[in-house]
Amino acid sequence: MPDVICNSSCLIALDNIAMVPLLQSIYGLMTITEEVRNEFGKEPEKWIEIKRVADRATLAVLETMVDLGEASTIALGLETPNSLLILDDLKARKLANQLHLKYTGLLGILVKAKQQGVLPSVRDVLRQLRSVNFRISVAMEQEILRLAQE
Repeated sequence: MPDVICNSSCLIALDNIAMVPLLQSIYGLMTITEEVRNEFGKEPEKWIEIKRVADRATLAVLETMVDLGEASTIALGLETPNSLLILDDLKARKLANQLHLKYTGLLGILVKAKQQGVLPSVRDVLRQLRSVNFRISVAMEQEILRLAQE
């Protein structure tokens, strides 16, 4: 299994609906950077390890292209062989793709959770996320529900 490195947007969205443990159910252990911990604003669960990006020069370059949390997640991904990044920001996902890093986002996680039987309904979680101002287009929602077979 890859080393999962999560950005703050997924943590914040799931925390807003009290579903952060969903990540542990799917991935077990997970890693965040110091910068992501600061953006999250809370001490993470014990199954979330905090790591410092070693290559600060790469982090500084990446930060000119994306926000600090995304930059640190990508930088740590570059330092971690066999990593899977959790990124929702489109610009960060494009950058990760250019750097040949594997990534997923919150919506992909929801589909995976449904496929693994961890989550009974993606539709219900999307409803909860919308209630806390998580934005998703109608077309994307329809595609996610199709993938989740709902």
